[in-house]
Amino acid sequence: MKLLRLARILSVGLRFGLEEFFLGHERVKPLRWLVRVTLFWRPLSEPRGVRLRRALEALGPIFVKFGQMLSTRRDLVPLDIADELAQLQDRVPPFPSVEAIATLETAYKKPVDEVFAEFEAAPVASASVAQVHFARLHDGTAVAVKVLRPGIAPVIAHDVSLLYAAAGLVEKLFADGKRLRPREVVAEFEKHLGDELDLMREAANCSQLRRNFKDSPLLRVPEVYWDYCGRDVMVMDRMDGIPVSQIERLRESGVNIPKLAATGVEIFFTQVFRDGFFHADMHPGNILVRPGSEQYIALDFGIMGTLTEVDKQYLARNFLAFFRRDYKGVALAHLESGWVPPDTRIDELEAAVRAVCEPVFDRPLKDISFGRVLLQLFQASRRFNVEIQPQLVLLQKTLLNIEGLGRQLDPELDLWKTAKPFLERWMNEQMGWRALVKNLQTEAPKWAALLPQLPRLAHQALNENRLAQLEAGLTVLLRQQQTRNRWLGLMAGVLAVVAAGIFILIFR
Repeated sequence: MKLLRLARILSVGLRFGLEEFFLGHERVKPLRWLVRVTLFWRPLSEPRGVRLRRALEALGPIFVKFGQMLSTRRDLVPLDIADELAQLQDRVPPFPSVEAIATLETAYKKPVDEVFAEFEAAPVASASVAQVHFARLHDGTAVAVKVLRPGIAPVIAHDVSLLYAAAGLVEKLFADGKRLRPREVVAEFEKHLGDELDLMREAANCSQLRRNFKDSPLLRVPEVYWDYCGRDVMVMDRMDGIPVSQIERLRESGVNIPKLAATGVEIFFTQVFRDGFFHADMHPGNILVRPGSEQYIALDFGIMGTLTEVDKQYLARNFLAFFRRDYKGVALAHLESGWVPPDTRIDELEAAVRAVCEPVFDRPLKDISFGRVLLQLFQASRRFNVEIQPQLVLLQKTLLNIEGLGRQLDPELDLWKTAKPFLERWMNEQMGWRALVKNLQTEAPKWAALLPQLPRLAHQALNENRLAQLEAGLTVLLRQQQTRNRWLGLMAGVLAVVAAGIFILIFR
């Protein structure tokens, strides 16, 4: 089975001329010419990015999903390939309804009609990992039932093992293979797939996002019905809305399109900077709009990004330095975060950042792509061996999605003008006197609990210090005694030798 799948991958790769990705090393370059001569009949007039995309589409949904993930690693992948892979659409034929029902009955240990008052056998959506059916609970609640694709786990494990093998070849045979870190890319893909295979994890993500935006006019998130959820099934509110990409329908329903675009930007920055927990797969297929309003509806919570307080502080420092044109501050933020080697020359990194950012300030704000600036910074950081953090890669990907969606809705959208007041307010809260008050409020309960314990802790520390000093003293005395014993032993040995010599001389 594995050999057949490998043969299939090799045949597709040769058909689309992908050997140029694997045979770039000087040691195996002659093989490249041999392949070209042998397979001279192949039409290879298309760019390499197009051929790679078509090959991944031919190999099936797991490889398509890998291509989608690869398109987000613009810090590693050349831009022409990343742009082409971003066009991949994960349109997968649904699996038979009989299999979906069997999965549900295995999960619930009872017939489906006992669990749901109504269950629509025909799926409303299908992807590589799961598909969605509409249903109705016995209390009349309309729900969406997400069912994991049967037998998908071993298929994924099999294809991922082949991707690891391909990554090894890229690392050894591709001229730039080691810098691209192909094994790490596959490992990241494997992690995301593992998260998506556990629908309980997705349900938890959905529940957290709903709690963050409870009663919000900006974003609506479905409620999860935990009694009906398991690793292979997730049940949530059925969401009715207009796909965000259908702009004419949105206008006809009375939606204010420019306001809708600005709302999307506000939602993104609220998730990132207020909550540190953001939807990292916000392409148009996962977003609906409530008819007659500018309220978004989020779907599909398999991939979520998180930011720690350290990440937020890093971003705050970079944004502050960026708005002030303090490029040395940006370089120092990278160095102090440990993302560049300690021997990096700050002046060279500062010059690289200036080359990316300075032209931006000479253009109208509405013509500036925030996402592209971040992308160019990632590209410029390559030669300094900057370790791009996975959570920031997800952030960059999501920012590009949001910006592209916003400009599709409103070509005049000024992302910076929309985002800057929010960012400035947030940075004042993080780094000004408000941040000090907030931190004091957060830490005060801990201090209140610790204060009564201080005398006991101080006494304990003193005793431990005295004990340590006593132990150190005893160790010194013991070493001194051992040294004396060695000298005494040595002297006794010398005296014994001398006495023996005298004895021999006297009684000889």
